[in-house]
Amino acid sequence: MMILKTLALESLHGYGVAMRIEQVSQGVFRVNPGSLLPALARMERAGQIKSEWRPSENNRRAKYYMLTARGRKALSTEAESWSRRISAIARIMEA
Repeated sequence: MMILKTLALESLHGYGVAMRIEQVSQGVFRVNPGSLLPALARMERAGQIKSEWRPSENNRRAKYYMLTARGRKALSTEAESWSRRISAIARIMEA
């Protein structure tokens, strides 16, 4: 869900996705490249994201990932599920 949300904002290369998640979470989430790259590949196979090679900020060739319509739908579904879980946990903690 965090990867999909990050790519919903703009297309990024893998390192950019990892850095954005770490930055927005204020360092709470540190994404391991060994976990991120297989997740990106899995999401691409599922049609949630697509990729293209293009120059990065430092003029190196990098694979950039973009959210697809299927990815936007998956993000919406996951966000709704997450909200229900958070509400349920809050109710339990307040009981």
